[in-house]
Amino acid sequence: MRIQSLLAALVVCIVLPLQAFAMSQINSVRLWRAPDNTRLVFDLTGPVEHSVFTLSAPDRIVIDIKQAKLLTPLSGLTGGKSPITQVRTGSQGPDQLRIVLDTSMQVNPKSFTLTPNQQYGHRLVVDLFDNLPSNTQPTANTPVRQPTNPPIASSKPLKLSRLPASSKRDVVIAIDAGHGGEDPGAIGPGGIREKNVVLMIAKELQRQINAEKGFRAELVRTSDYFIPLRRRTEIARKKGADLFVSIHADAAPRAAAFGASVYALSDSGATSETARWLADSENRSDLIGGAGNVSLDDKDAMLAGVLLDLSMTASLSSSLDVGQKVLSNMGRITPLHKKRVEQAGFMVLKSPDMPSILVETGFISNPGESKKLATSSHQQALARSIHSGIRQFFQQNPPPGSYVAWLRDSGKLAIGPREHVVRSGESVSLLAQRYQLSPAQLRQANKLKSDALKVGQILQVPATTLAGQ
Repeated sequence: MRIQSLLAALVVCIVLPLQAFAMSQINSVRLWRAPDNTRLVFDLTGPVEHSVFTLSAPDRIVIDIKQAKLLTPLSGLTGGKSPITQVRTGSQGPDQLRIVLDTSMQVNPKSFTLTPNQQYGHRLVVDLFDNLPSNTQPTANTPVRQPTNPPIASSKPLKLSRLPASSKRDVVIAIDAGHGGEDPGAIGPGGIREKNVVLMIAKELQRQINAEKGFRAELVRTSDYFIPLRRRTEIARKKGADLFVSIHADAAPRAAAFGASVYALSDSGATSETARWLADSENRSDLIGGAGNVSLDDKDAMLAGVLLDLSMTASLSSSLDVGQKVLSNMGRITPLHKKRVEQAGFMVLKSPDMPSILVETGFISNPGESKKLATSSHQQALARSIHSGIRQFFQQNPPPGSYVAWLRDSGKLAIGPREHVVRSGESVSLLAQRYQLSPAQLRQANKLKSDALKVGQILQVPATTLAGQ
């Protein structure tokens, strides 16, 4: 028995080193083009060692991969908006593959390997970042927010003239279609992919919003490519967004799960096991895309904590408000998974300077909902309901200097009937003042026999015209 054990150990000692140096095969190569970078993904049969470096005159990228054999053509990597103009392959010795990418401009390469997951095997990822001029000016579609200076004390009151409507800015909505590129998101019956469905809904929502004067929608992801979660909010911020809306169509462990949901960020954890499961699933998409985590531990903890807490409180309150309006409108055209806005630790919602919501348009894992989500009519209806909720929120809370604020202050903004979810500390008189109604009108619309309100109670707010005070 002892001799057999020794022989088994000897075999392991011989086989493991051979496996470590076994030749890996490159079975396929995929290219994803984003507005400012190009991603190459090499699908491998095993782990590899590699190096990437640049050469100039002419510009080119050199990728050396040890113990690798190329089994797929690379002809599909050129053309379109890709900076790659030509691909050449060769060998550096008997055990090293060399791939040379000729490029039309200088690019900054970054590379990393990924271990297998549920969707892919071993991968080598090479990102080619475009070299943009450092003095690039903002485009006409990118509003630059001017800081609001405190008023200067004066003995004489200032006479302010009202600016014409043509000088007022748009309310900007950043629409984030979840997942993309290397990360397909959830996959439903028949192979329907979340990344494709949500991009179509996002584009339809953009079209509807842009058709309304005073609003402008900007897509965070315009086609099929991956964007790290933190980068998504950075893009929204650079576009001057007043609201960040992330569109998803997730899956659940049970195929019977159904209904739309709206999420805002939770500062104390998820409000349900479903919310926690979904949040963990979304946050893991950065691992699928290969972005990894971002460290913020170089900031002063006390200062960062105070500033974030102050800003996040206001942002979260607005997120819950707009989220409830969106959810109420969605409930008119599709079943709801939960009737209240849920809260969870979605990384994509962690922006302290703008309201942010995540809209789950349905469970793509449910056969019935999956079929509906794939139709243009249902996508249009979903977009219309989200648009209605956004419009209602900004008509009641227009950003200063916007065209919508000008309409309100001019007494030209008619607001239709809407709902209000009672929060702690609110009263009939306070809500009547907020919505520019009399307490009697609010009582009559809700058949209230007293002024007592309960937290979570839904009140019907009658139509009115909001005018500046």
